[in-house]
Amino acid sequence: MAKKNKIRETAIENYYDLKTDKIDELVAILQGDTPEGENPTSDIEEITGEKIESNSARKRNFDPYRRDKLSAIPVWLKALLIKWWFAGAVCYFVNMGLGIYIPSALDLLILDGLLCGLIADVVVNPIFRMLESDKKEYNPYIMFPFPVKQFWTLFANMLYYTVVFAGVNLCYLGINELITFTAVEPLLFGVFAVAVDMVFIGIKDLIVFLVKRAKRKEKTLNV
Repeated sequence: MAKKNKIRETAIENYYDLKTDKIDELVAILQGDTPEGENPTSDIEEITGEKIESNSARKRNFDPYRRDKLSAIPVWLKALLIKWWFAGAVCYFVNMGLGIYIPSALDLLILDGLLCGLIADVVVNPIFRMLESDKKEYNPYIMFPFPVKQFWTLFANMLYYTVVFAGVNLCYLGINELITFTAVEPLLFGVFAVAVDMVFIGIKDLIVFLVKRAKRKEKTLNV
């Protein structure tokens, strides 16, 4: 029994040994010092053994650093489209779906805010976190950009989006006064929601910037 345990421990130790020869091979490949004919292949058929029907070199060759089509879309466009789509969905399911059962505009407004806040905290913000890199490029499109999900942000988002939809309601009242009666529908509703949302986020970001700049100046003066 002791001999078997010793053999097992030796196997485990060997398993975790640093494979220096593999590191040397990788360095040689990166430096271009590999002998002729020994360069690593990028052909998917040779790597995986799968038969590739396409004759396209792009489809046959494996490139781990190739950017996909989603990565080519600008961050601001993806963020605004995601926000617009979910705001329009809220309008479709709440205002158009439940409007006949909830005649009160105030009740609909509150329901819009609660549902959109829930979606923002549970769906939209996690999508942004999934898409972002270490640069946190989606933070300017989130009202409460905390790296780790906080329990209180759910209620904060619900309250915040209730205020946002109050602004959306004012947009509809203003356009009805200036032009003519405009029906509530998902496309324009989503545009108004994103516009009001980004105005509030912009004000928040400006306040944060001014506070940080004031602290930096105070720190510089104290040095």
